[in-house]
Amino acid sequence: MTVLVTGAAGFVGTHVSSALKRRGDGVIGLDNFNDYYDPSLKRARQALLERSGVFIVEGDINDVELLRKLFKIVTFTHVMHLAAQAGVRYAMENPSSYVHSNIAGLVNLLEVCKAANPQPAIVWASSSSVYGLNTKVPFSEKDRTDQPASLYAATKKAGEEIAHTYNHIYGLSLTGLRFFTVYGPWGRPDMAYFFFTKDILKGKSISIFESANHGTVARDFTYIDDIVKGCLGALDTAEKSTGTGGKKRGPAQLRVFNLGNTSPVPVSDLVSILERQLKVKAKKNVIKMPRNGDVPFTHANISLAQRELGYKPTTDLQTGLKKFVRWYLSYYSGGKKAAAR
Repeated sequence: MTVLVTGAAGFVGTHVSSALKRRGDGVIGLDNFNDYYDPSLKRARQALLERSGVFIVEGDINDVELLRKLFKIVTFTHVMHLAAQAGVRYAMENPSSYVHSNIAGLVNLLEVCKAANPQPAIVWASSSSVYGLNTKVPFSEKDRTDQPASLYAATKKAGEEIAHTYNHIYGLSLTGLRFFTVYGPWGRPDMAYFFFTKDILKGKSISIFESANHGTVARDFTYIDDIVKGCLGALDTAEKSTGTGGKKRGPAQLRVFNLGNTSPVPVSDLVSILERQLKVKAKKNVIKMPRNGDVPFTHANISLAQRELGYKPTTDLQTGLKKFVRWYLSYYSGGKKAAAR
């Protein structure tokens, strides 16, 4: 395979790129290194990838000329599209960044892919947030996804509809992956497990959301290595696109899969595990869940991904957090890194 990985300096992008490289696939990364969170972490991931032979082109998925050039130089068999504006809460501050990246960026990429000859097969990151305010659990791919609780979720849902259109009209092979709360080493600092770790170590108090019925918020935390296996499984089972020269020649594959861990854990349990790993007691502040687009729980039904992709998560939260804490302490200890704490 020759794979273009967008968002390659991101959390999932870094892990997927290095896994592809390790097994011998050709990988080119693309990332715009934006400052939604500390770009020095993205640069450190870039350095890690470059040591293993993965080069990242610095650029934006909205730059149509750059994408066309890349496709001219390299015949990509697959695109792993992970570039996106992430995060539920930030959408209330900067809504246009979500429309720009998650909708316009996706359309731009699909436009270039449909015109490429041959057209690549595309696997892309949707999100478990598309399940929105659903109360039936576990969430299954057949469930309705028309009640998003955040603008982020709405842009990911829009992405799924856009994927359907490009599949239907142009014969692009498209697989959407609904990730459930991915965590682990080299993770995203805007995620609760990450900033809880930071604040617990600093002796700051952490806020734990409580849902309406006084239960704590629960998440289907999924360890990064399990997500990577799902991503590679999706790439390996992706069928070829059926279009040439922007014209559809026959029906093309269109799929969507949940990639979760199937065991939701209350956020209070996550904090207890972190306290044990860090050997520090957290100062907890339990507050009512604000109306900021967060949902009270997520829980994945993964039977479809098990059947079609051979997807089988094996890392429980205790084991995964232990690996994260080990990475965190080594990355942020001593020298210049301590300044980032």
